[in-house]
Amino acid sequence: MTDLKNRTRAQALEAGFDEVRFTLPTAIPAAAGRLEDFLEAGRHGDMAWMADAAPRRRDPATLWPDAKSVVMLGLNYSQPGDPLMLLNEPRRGAISIYARGGDYHEIIKKKLKRVAGWLHRESGADVKVFVDTAPVMEKPLGEAAGLGWQGKHTNLVSRQFGSWLFLGSIFTTAEFAPDAAEADHCGECRRCLDICPTDAFPKPYQLDARRCISYLTIEHKGHIDREFRLAIGNRIFGCDDCLAVCPWNKFAVQAREARFAARAETDGPELVELLHLDDATFRTLFRGTPIKRTGRDRFVRNVLIAAGNSGDASLAPFVEHLLGDASPLVRAMAVWASARLLDEAAFGKLREGHEAKECDPSVKAEWREED
Repeated sequence: MTDLKNRTRAQALEAGFDEVRFTLPTAIPAAAGRLEDFLEAGRHGDMAWMADAAPRRRDPATLWPDAKSVVMLGLNYSQPGDPLMLLNEPRRGAISIYARGGDYHEIIKKKLKRVAGWLHRESGADVKVFVDTAPVMEKPLGEAAGLGWQGKHTNLVSRQFGSWLFLGSIFTTAEFAPDAAEADHCGECRRCLDICPTDAFPKPYQLDARRCISYLTIEHKGHIDREFRLAIGNRIFGCDDCLAVCPWNKFAVQAREARFAARAETDGPELVELLHLDDATFRTLFRGTPIKRTGRDRFVRNVLIAAGNSGDASLAPFVEHLLGDASPLVRAMAVWASARLLDEAAFGKLREGHEAKECDPSVKAEWREED
């Protein structure tokens, strides 16, 4: 089995993975309690799928009782430059590094299937592959396997790749000797906690997703509470602040996988261009990226918040056009953005022409908030 383990690692590296480690399905007993505390506190927000799949998520052995080993694989997605620089350009939208290139789900799944298929043919062992969307606790398993450790921001940190490591897993009936777990190397550092614009970390190693900009701009389906809108700034899809300031990033190197490189449409796009997106254009523009799964309405909601924070009055006519959008989610944020971009007289005139015609309660509430 030692020989098979070495050859499996070699196959994974040949498939393009940057890290390959092995652990057991029973290696993360403490994770179940942490998950339960997270859910009981309601910190998962409206991500109901986390609670629905909790019985399988809390224990990998429950997900697939026949599995004897878990192969944890890491894929570096680090890109050149400072991901926080775009925050100083309010007329452009800041998109999280992970979403600027091709959809990592599809890229990683193909690589996982290649390695898993080889393992099955070579050993006869059964295999199942998982990447992100399945109820697998990749970060605790990655820590147990030695890929890195869960930092104070709850994300996995690698001594070799810093914060920029996608995770995938192969569950198998093959029995591999587990690798040593990685120790915590955060020390006294709390940069990730202190930089968070919305105070999403109640304590070190704890996250309240309901306050996290990544959750709010990607997972949250409804209206974003007013208390968070200014803090969102020009972040239109995700947030890299807590990842980008980690000192361990000094060891990170640029990703080998070319498909993770930013595309023209995701590399700081101009807000004025995004305010024109209808559903068909949105789908075409972001085809093959993680952004597409969020949907046009939520994405334009985020763009409107960024527009309202931009201080650029030239965006006001394009925002005003969205006051007549079919989506109440979009119309509500268009009200808020208009109030930020126009002076009191101009906004009052705009209000006279739109508020009386509005029938959705959530949008009416936005008009009332601007009294």
